[in-house]
Amino acid sequence: MRVFARKGFHASRVGDIAEEAGVAHGLLYHYFDSKDELLETIFRETWSELLAAMRGVEDSGAPAREQLRGVAAILLRSWRRDPELVRVLVREVARSPHLQERLVEVGEAFAAIRRMIERGQADGDFRADLDARLASFVFYGALEETLTGWAFGQLPDDDEQVALAEATIVDVVCGGFAGVPAGAAV
Repeated sequence: MRVFARKGFHASRVGDIAEEAGVAHGLLYHYFDSKDELLETIFRETWSELLAAMRGVEDSGAPAREQLRGVAAILLRSWRRDPELVRVLVREVARSPHLQERLVEVGEAFAAIRRMIERGQADGDFRADLDARLASFVFYGALEETLTGWAFGQLPDDDEQVALAEATIVDVVCGGFAGVPAGAAV
């Protein structure tokens, strides 16, 4: 992961990865058929952990807005915990031509967010007239673009800025989900 984060996937050689890991070049091929498989393994293991954390938020019984804040915290705080991992996921996986192969796993995240939004709609916290599926893409897109801004050095990324991004995304997106009071101008 460190080699992919530092050099980029395409510029990384298996020898670079073996050297970073402190293992013989051939030993890497004992565990992985290719560097593509290694990247795929990084994605699957990481994504499984993120999905498990998202399921915990969804199962918490908290109001929908707080669940979305929890999802934002999981994804955005991952930058502070492991920026190299996020760089690899943003630069190499999210922009990979093989993303179609991973849509099942990515789709699970969108489905969880959609269910949270639908719950907020059912509870009357979010507008019932919004398409929850599309809204889940809007919400996730805001999170991913923020992570992309950090990964490419376009946004400040200290602890304060991460907390600000978390609050801002939830407030902006959920504010758009909120119902309009009767008689108010739209």
